[in-house]
Amino acid sequence: MTIDRREFLQSSAALFGASLAFGLSAGAALAETKMTGVSYLPPSYKALSYGSAGFVERLNASDAVTVDYYDSGKLLKADEQLPALRAGSIDFMFHTTSYVTRSIPILGITGLPGVVDALYENPDRLKKGSPLFNFINEQLAEEDLYMVSMMGNILEPEYIWSTEAAPVRSLDDLDGKKLRVVSFEATKVVEGFGAAAVRIPSSELYLALQRNTVDAAVANISTVVGRSLQEQIDHVYKLPMTSFGIGLFVTTDKWASMGEAEKAAFEEAAMWFDEHGAEHSNNSIYPDEYWPMMEEEGIEVIEPSEDDIAKLNQSAEDVRQAWIEEVGKDVGERAIALALGEAS
Repeated sequence: MTIDRREFLQSSAALFGASLAFGLSAGAALAETKMTGVSYLPPSYKALSYGSAGFVERLNASDAVTVDYYDSGKLLKADEQLPALRAGSIDFMFHTTSYVTRSIPILGITGLPGVVDALYENPDRLKKGSPLFNFINEQLAEEDLYMVSMMGNILEPEYIWSTEAAPVRSLDDLDGKKLRVVSFEATKVVEGFGAAAVRIPSSELYLALQRNTVDAAVANISTVVGRSLQEQIDHVYKLPMTSFGIGLFVTTDKWASMGEAEKAAFEEAAMWFDEHGAEHSNNSIYPDEYWPMMEEEGIEVIEPSEDDIAKLNQSAEDVRQAWIEEVGKDVGERAIALALGEAS
């Protein structure tokens, strides 16, 4: 039997408390047969939901686990997922890193300007079991979180998509523009070039562009296609402003309490997610399906100038330093060195 979002929010805290009253052994037995997982991403985001859907399909097909899975925010909204995971109300979640870097600062490494292009071009650096992957999990463990996979890599970087009325063909064009930005890391950069950063949910972005509430958006092409933004956009400046990965998260307590069969099924599905998640999106869906859509729509594609790349890297230095101060000097410098291939 499935439950709707309202029933879940009303009853999850009580159910979790009751499970503790019955003892940890009863909770562990239940976890061997049934797990609840969530994602706020809708299936219309084909490239973003491909990996998570494949993971759930494989986990559910195992003899050890039955999955109740709720995508599209049907059970929990994006900002409700992490608290619910920590409370034990759900067993696992998929979450884009760009939405939780304020709550989980170490994940900011996936969105740092001047770093994301190196990660994107070197997918092995975020593979399950890589030095950077393991280092991130060392930091997450301090918050009782375990990232089982980050779909093998970050996704293609987010670029600047602009309207006919307010084209952005260079960083200089940002001055005075109203720019939709999600990640904290990219926000600081665009503000440094004179843009006003506006945080708008992707579900509201189509109308925001249509009504000139914003002039442009920093977005991954999945957001453009998933929300049909190509109908309102006329230009894309392919400067790698930021990026994100989609992490598969459990709590460390949940991971430790899984039975042997459960954990084996979870790991097997996660290995598929790690091998195929980002790889299929970055190397098949984007170049073979999504970018041809942009060409058919007549969107002008502008490659970044060397001068703008240098300006971005220079501006991003302040953002990187701010992030290093937040996570700690040793942690931040080590993570960046691993991301850039300067350490092992």
